[in-house]
Amino acid sequence: MPVLEPNPPQPQKKLLLVFGLMLAVPAVVAIIATIGAHYG
Repeated sequence: MPVLEPNPPQPQKKLLLVFGLMLAVPAVVAIIATIGAHYG
């Protein structure tokens, strides 16, 4: 598996986007939950 290239080919780019979303969504939910817990 090659190191992340600056311009990955299209399938790899899509996989990277999906992987990024998989990491970002729980992070956003956790931030909202933390804010909610503080102000709740």
